[in-house]
Amino acid sequence: MRILVVGAGLMAGEHIKVLDALKINYTVVGRSEGSAKKFEQMYGEKVLIGGLENVFESLEDNYTHAIIATPLENLEENTLFLLKNGMKNILLEKPGAVTKEGIEQIQNMATANKANVYIAYNRRFYSSIIEAKKRILEDGGLTSFLFEFTEWAHQIVKFNKTPFQLENWFIGNSTHVVDAAFYLGGEPRVLQGFSQNKLDWHPKGSIFVGSGMTVNDIPFSYHANWGAPGSWKLELLTSKNRYIFRPFEQLHVQKIGSVVVDKVELDDQIDIQFKAGLYRQMEQFLFGTKYSELINIDETLRLHYWYKQILNSHNN
Repeated sequence: MRILVVGAGLMAGEHIKVLDALKINYTVVGRSEGSAKKFEQMYGEKVLIGGLENVFESLEDNYTHAIIATPLENLEENTLFLLKNGMKNILLEKPGAVTKEGIEQIQNMATANKANVYIAYNRRFYSSIIEAKKRILEDGGLTSFLFEFTEWAHQIVKFNKTPFQLENWFIGNSTHVVDAAFYLGGEPRVLQGFSQNKLDWHPKGSIFVGSGMTVNDIPFSYHANWGAPGSWKLELLTSKNRYIFRPFEQLHVQKIGSVVVDKVELDDQIDIQFKAGLYRQMEQFLFGTKYSELINIDETLRLHYWYKQILNSHNN
């Protein structure tokens, strides 16, 4: 088993920490000399410089898996390039592509080449999420859920991000919350939303509210106001308990008939030692047989439709 890691940024570094722990061989490919030097200083690993297309011919052809952890602008093109060149197993950083057409291109090429492409929504593998999933099943299932994907707009504009990354902030970042909600609650069947307050750097809005029903007839609602105090949140309700993620790395429970909110003690050392969720995600990508938690490109395309519904429900 040999892994090709595409990208030489912080996320690629988090992935290779896991690969090192699993004692898996890998090669890192980066684009610029500056980022490569910084990467080598931080992680002690050599980076092949010049970008994927330029160095690909010099690589040996026996890579079994690829991890694509490049900036948002390059995710789609790097995935299509690897698929065209025979890569059969790809773990692609979220969101994979920012448009429906981009996701469809990846899906079509993966299908034609009998390849597997999975999107790295690592919160699916948090110890907190795994524990909540087990408890919800024991409770007899969900009765409703709600989530909030408020972003700190006043801080985001100070980040060293490109206009493309800022313009697509919801798809590129907030969907971590939405994916976790629909992973545990079920994909929507219907969704009605409203959005307003466009930002210069995020013209699709900064206030989002809405509700809907999942394919399993579980009602849900969501709210986000990027110009007000708040943070990411997910609450899952059963007939016995309310499960609260705020922050997502922790699980809190409120029992029926009580106003007390208790923190659940988790066996989460693996999420402390590595970036949360990444170790289990990598295990399933490399060794799993069913990939039950990994989101494949087909499911990504279905969910992308609902992401667009949330974004495009303008009321201004």
